[in-house]
Amino acid sequence: MHGDDVPSFFNEETHDKKGNDAIFAMLARCMEAKSAGADVINATVGSLLDDDGILAINSVVLEQLKNAESIEYAAYSPLGGKPDFLDLSITTALGHVRSKLENLGIMATSTATPGGSGALRMSAANLASRGDKVLLRERHWGPYQGFLREAGLKSATWPLLGTDSEDSHPDFAMPEFETALTDLINEQDRVLIWLNDPAHNPTGLSMSPSARDDLLDIVMAQASSNLHKGVTLYIDSAYTLYAEETHGWAETILEAIESGLPWPENLLICFGISFSKSHTMYGMRCGAIVTVHPNQELLERIDEIFVATGRSTWSAPTRLPQDAIVRIHSDEQLSLKWEEERDAFTKLLKDRRDKLLSSCSDLGVKLVPSHDGFFAFLEHDNPSAISEACASRHVYVVALAGGVRIGVCAANQNQMTRLAETLKYAIEEVNE
Repeated sequence: MHGDDVPSFFNEETHDKKGNDAIFAMLARCMEAKSAGADVINATVGSLLDDDGILAINSVVLEQLKNAESIEYAAYSPLGGKPDFLDLSITTALGHVRSKLENLGIMATSTATPGGSGALRMSAANLASRGDKVLLRERHWGPYQGFLREAGLKSATWPLLGTDSEDSHPDFAMPEFETALTDLINEQDRVLIWLNDPAHNPTGLSMSPSARDDLLDIVMAQASSNLHKGVTLYIDSAYTLYAEETHGWAETILEAIESGLPWPENLLICFGISFSKSHTMYGMRCGAIVTVHPNQELLERIDEIFVATGRSTWSAPTRLPQDAIVRIHSDEQLSLKWEEERDAFTKLLKDRRDKLLSSCSDLGVKLVPSHDGFFAFLEHDNPSAISEACASRHVYVVALAGGVRIGVCAANQNQMTRLAETLKYAIEEVNE
């Protein structure tokens, strides 16, 4: 059936829903080539693989999942999440500065979600109005656009990197961000900012402390100057437990408050937490949205709203991973063992990234600055052609808007030189 013959089962919002996710589509091609005997480099997936290409799993997490009581497998979770898990998720967001913030009157609440994606969806559903634009970096994780579309939202962007001018940071386009934020505040009753930091997907970029300071100053100043507008800074911290400055944003917030900056009543700061990544249980879909504000009554209202949204979206969060995570981090020995394995994974990522960056530098292949986490990124105006040229040599990367994403999490260290050589070949092939 074609055209006018197709029954109108579907609403207008379905028109752009088609095709496979670009990441999983390229992964499928990679696996097909591997099955046919090709010597492939898989730099597609957003999961950590060991040097043999097998999913890396923290053994402490796996053991606790297996050893859970039967009720943890079968029973519903409380709609907002198990209380001890929610408390742990706040500590995961704020780390060692949590008590200092609380002593200064800055409180937090948490709602369990199906992974970091659920936390993003929660913010989109409640912290912006249909038709609004959400402020993103130009380079961002592709599914952001799907979450926005499903919530009836659009996007506005600012550049990923600054210029060499004196008023910019190399890792933060400060004037452009301030202009974009000002424009949205002038246009909308509320503004939601999604900032994926540290260990940005798809580049691996992490903002410096001074860049974090300046961004927070701008957001607080704009909120203070527009007290009738709602402003939310949502920090997508999915990869933060693999970053060098794990709790950098919490430290930045504390420093701002200690320096005397007043917290505007119309400002929320949220952290999107993904235990799926940090605890290597991607399919368990375990995360939380942590909201920070000095007004306890407001936080209680946020709890009500978020729990109601979760109930009508995914019913209840998954109970088993919440239980396992709490048991791990309530036991000093288990927590230390989990941390040792997490640290080994972090070193694996660092060694791979260092090798890729040095190999690319030697070959004159310029990548976006990359510091932490799972990915690196090559900017190019024709990313699909770059990706196809790489695939012709059985090196599989993912074409995204503005360039190709390289899964440092998936390709092993010994493959990085070949990967860099293939990128150089692809650039020369496409640019001819």
